[in-house]
Amino acid sequence: MTRLIVAAGGGGDAVAAAMIHAALYGDDAQAVILTYAWDRLLIDPLPGPRSPADFTGLERLTPAVWSVPAQARPIEPAGSTLPRLAAELPATFALLDPYKGATGLTRQLESLVDHVHPASIDLLDVGGDILAQGDEPTLKSPLADALMLAACCQLNASVRLLVAGPGLDGELPPESMTRALGPVVHMLTAEDTAAISGVLEWHPSEATGLLAATARGVRGTCEIRDAGLPVLLTDESRAVHEVDLDDALSRNRLARAIMSTANLDEAEAYSREVCGYSEIDYERNKALWLNEQQPTNLDPAAILSQLAQFEAEARTRGATHTTFRRITEALRLSSAKRDELRQLLIASRPKQYEAPLWRIDANES
Repeated sequence: MTRLIVAAGGGGDAVAAAMIHAALYGDDAQAVILTYAWDRLLIDPLPGPRSPADFTGLERLTPAVWSVPAQARPIEPAGSTLPRLAAELPATFALLDPYKGATGLTRQLESLVDHVHPASIDLLDVGGDILAQGDEPTLKSPLADALMLAACCQLNASVRLLVAGPGLDGELPPESMTRALGPVVHMLTAEDTAAISGVLEWHPSEATGLLAATARGVRGTCEIRDAGLPVLLTDESRAVHEVDLDDALSRNRLARAIMSTANLDEAEAYSREVCGYSEIDYERNKALWLNEQQPTNLDPAAILSQLAQFEAEARTRGATHTTFRRITEALRLSSAKRDELRQLLIASRPKQYEAPLWRIDANES
């Protein structure tokens, strides 16, 4: 038996898909995770998503869909977590190509469904920004989710929309989506995170990291992203909700606008029109800034001193936890230094590592 899970936003949604597949279906079904190769600038220095042409070693599943096996590699300077995910997780990762717009994504979905005849199709979004209307001031990355929502709504097959960890991506407050959320299909537990525990040690996704942390019992307020967005970690943060697909489409103005798009440029233009911006434009601008940064070596003493100042300021904002991405950016280090910084901090203060988050103690250590 094969079950298809579509990771709406790429990146960490693909990791969450593996966890939720294991939680909902156990070992009785093979997971095929359909996902973008879109790891943002944490992994990939190139703005936007990657296409099949950006990889070597892909394997053709259908005339329209390629899989990403463990031996695949992104062509430099591109980066991708997908080959490593394929090596570490018991799932087949199939690559979405958004450069063909929503209509192209629908054709890819149809091709894969005809090939694998899945017992079920789940569209998964961590955080819930797939339910955005498009004008919310906290919304940062609507395009990827809107494209997949538009594509799935045009698929001639039954698709169940799942929203895991409402509000954990910092884009929509949980209360703004309460009316749209349907029944809870599962409350994630610490046992459920075992399926991805090794991946969480290196994968940079914040929303999926927070989802796993709340499943493990972490509670408080976590600062995420370069802007330090505060995200509440509550008992409800570990919930996986079912959402009516048509209701989601009726809320999402961008998804409705891009349903007939045939390429990514068209979809971006609609994003600028509906939301006032394109998330890929943001990545383009940030990539230019990152390229101007000079490489630096980490000075442990200086880093720990800067960390103490950051933690003191974060405490005044009510933060109890943060992510290593947030610390990296707050200390004005390049994303390439994230892993080295993480290893330094965990080695220096192991008691503050509340995997996969960093706990900000009430008093400076």
